[in-house]
Amino acid sequence: MAADTAGSGQAPGIPDLSNLAIGVLGGTGDQGRGLARRLSMAGHRIIIGSRDAGRAAAAAADLGGGPLVVGKVNREAAAGADLVIAAIPWEGHRDLLADLAGTLAGKIVIDCVNPMGFDSRGAYPLAVAEGSAAEQAATVLPGSIVVGAFHHVSAQLLLDPEVESMDLDVLVLGDDRAATDLVIALAGQIPGMRGVYGGRLRNCGQVEALTANLVSINRRYKAHAGIRITDV
Repeated sequence: MAADTAGSGQAPGIPDLSNLAIGVLGGTGDQGRGLARRLSMAGHRIIIGSRDAGRAAAAAADLGGGPLVVGKVNREAAAGADLVIAAIPWEGHRDLLADLAGTLAGKIVIDCVNPMGFDSRGAYPLAVAEGSAAEQAATVLPGSIVVGAFHHVSAQLLLDPEVESMDLDVLVLGDDRAATDLVIALAGQIPGMRGVYGGRLRNCGQVEALTANLVSINRRYKAHAGIRITDV
């Protein structure tokens, strides 16, 4: 997973994503399955993680299975991956990551969790003591490099076989330049998607909270709205 592209045939400065194994914690949910689907289509080996090995295997089979997509329990998915995406429900976010802290040490962890609540007036962001889900992940994973990304990607579009290209930008936030560059490059491997650096991890709170606005937009306009950054 080295960013050094010397001898790889890639242009200088572009992270080398070849042979990257990606674990998706919470990979049986819509967001996790959607990201697993698109990244496997880009040629990556995917390990779908779940609390239940049977559900993980079923989700992998639903995505085509074979050598590129397999299902395992979360701990095995984390152990076998070079890079891990945390797509778990907010309610179990802290506990699962804390339990896997040793297994995830030394790895990049992409957190795409949006802490949200719903009531009669619609979606709203939940307050997080650490500032954001991504910052909470960084707190409980001191040996990992946490990057926030993929917060505003529609699971429905990711899973829709008729959608060939995703029309949106992905804000990528983190404190490690090599890690954010790698995640930006990873997002760019999904057709129509572009990764854009969005600042340090401390700025992830407002990015996660914006998802509540997009939910409101989607409900009003019957859409699957994303975001585009202009003049970049």
